[in-house]
Amino acid sequence: MTRTPHSSNRRPPYCFYTFPVLALILCGLLDTGYLAWLHYRNYTDPAFTSFCALTKSINCDTVAQSPWSILLGLPLAVWGILAYLVFLVAFLPVSRENHEKFGLWYLLFFLALLYSGTSLYLGYISATQIKAHCILCMASYAISFALLFSCWIIIRRFIPLSYSTGFLSAMRIALRTPTTAVGIPLLCGLFALTGALLPPYWHYTPPPLANDLPHGFTEEGHPWIGAESPRLTIHEYTDYQCFQCSKMHIYLRRLIATHPQEIRLVHHHYPMDHAFNSLIVPEPFHVGSGKMAMLAIYAGSQGKFWKMNDALYTMGRTKEPFNTRTLATMSGISGGELAAATRHPQIRAALLHEIREGMKLNIIGTPTFVIDGKVYPGAIPTEILARYL
Repeated sequence: MTRTPHSSNRRPPYCFYTFPVLALILCGLLDTGYLAWLHYRNYTDPAFTSFCALTKSINCDTVAQSPWSILLGLPLAVWGILAYLVFLVAFLPVSRENHEKFGLWYLLFFLALLYSGTSLYLGYISATQIKAHCILCMASYAISFALLFSCWIIIRRFIPLSYSTGFLSAMRIALRTPTTAVGIPLLCGLFALTGALLPPYWHYTPPPLANDLPHGFTEEGHPWIGAESPRLTIHEYTDYQCFQCSKMHIYLRRLIATHPQEIRLVHHHYPMDHAFNSLIVPEPFHVGSGKMAMLAIYAGSQGKFWKMNDALYTMGRTKEPFNTRTLATMSGISGGELAAATRHPQIRAALLHEIREGMKLNIIGTPTFVIDGKVYPGAIPTEILARYL
């Protein structure tokens, strides 16, 4: 079955259709390039927070830090760069009006259809598994659908072939055209080389943090580490399953090790676990982080808070299942004691008291820092640290 194209004297010139396609491809490359950079910074810079980490549900960092951001050993953003480059190489032969190459639009249509289907799947994963959405990812999804619509319009305007016939024609043209016949395999080869050479920075485990610094408990019973007579006291409200909390924890502990006479870090538990913090988190989120906080409180009663604190952050960062036997090995406290601690009513009451204290400060997310009574969500402004150091 063939279609009769619309009358040529009633349609805009060919470039009217191709310029938007080129613009979409370039926007897609910029978007996925930035996503790749954002993914790298999330795992390698403890103080990094992206501009689109807006809320618990709209948060590019949460998506980047999830296991779903890696596919077959490479960041999804890198796969996205390859996808747009392949599309660009297939588009170049038809970027100018060339009737002999018009069949390639069917290849572009099926590529855009594949990208759009993948976008729907990734959107589903964000909604059901990660429970957060990335603005930049959604922009990439929109670009995929816009490319699909553009290809469909161009095919209807210029190419009188059925889709099955058109796709077969596109494959023959692609194999005869040097740009696609050489360019696409070359891109795939370079991509495979990138996969072989790119270090798995998302598996990076920082070296152990020093625990031989002065430490103790405040009058209110909160554990502290650092200076005994500090110039700067930082109160952290954190969750052991929060990736950003883990990064800031490492950053601050190293900062204290560098300035042991100037900074004191005071820890407050604020798990974003609906079983403990239901007013802030009404639905399941960071399930188990409340019990992890209870273990840390118990470890504090045994004089091992900071050792347990580091172990819990390590477990949260590596996405390991909650396991008291693993924690027993890491902390030096028996597994039986730890299991009993998660059921102890007094420890639970102490944790709920800490959560209520955080709620009085209107804390709605982690990490949050309090310095001189002022609340700083997400990160500590560099000018605050510069004022004291």
